[in-house]
Amino acid sequence: MISTGIDGFDGMLGGGFPKNHAVVVMGLFGTGKTSFALQFTWKGLIDGEKCIFITLEEDVDSIIKSAKSFGWDLGSYIDQEKLALIKLEPADAKATITRLKSELPSFIKSFGAKRVVIDSISLLNMMFDNERERRDHLFNLCRQIKETGANILFTAEVKDDNPQSSRDGLVEYVADGVILLEFNKLESNEVQLTIRVVKMRRMKHSRRIKPYSITDEGLVVHSEADVF
Repeated sequence: MISTGIDGFDGMLGGGFPKNHAVVVMGLFGTGKTSFALQFTWKGLIDGEKCIFITLEEDVDSIIKSAKSFGWDLGSYIDQEKLALIKLEPADAKATITRLKSELPSFIKSFGAKRVVIDSISLLNMMFDNERERRDHLFNLCRQIKETGANILFTAEVKDDNPQSSRDGLVEYVADGVILLEFNKLESNEVQLTIRVVKMRRMKHSRRIKPYSITDEGLVVHSEADVF
């Protein structure tokens, strides 16, 4: 099993993600998708695994600062060549797609990465003109990365009018696992963050919705609590 490093969450999965799985973390803006991905990456690094973090939204300095706000010093792992933090430009769609198709699988193997994060797959999918191209590329990308033996974590935005479906409705069908982060508005007008394992192929897991918090040390799932 591959530990996520998120307190209270691994227990919902019986210990973590299965090896060589592609998992997507979906949610609206502000639910902590990138923080989840960074925490997953940090756990790999402190366990001695090499990791690749690909960002299409924030620049490298912003990602490093976000991680440091939780106490995670990514810079030292970059210097030791244990972490590759890569910014791809959505504006240059053709070059970005070409790099992913031709360079990423071989780079994962040569770098020796065990964990690969793409934040976010929604932006990557927007580079394609039609649903068939998006579906074929996503399927092939998952296959190519999984053939290297690495675990993949995607982040994805959800639809505003259907926060339980990704923006293009594709990644949750291609991925082996789907984690859904949501807002739950309470009667007190406060907002509660909730997490649910929608699916995880080839394993039994809890489907219960659990509250979580984004703390100074990362995400914490309150696995013993129920949603109000």
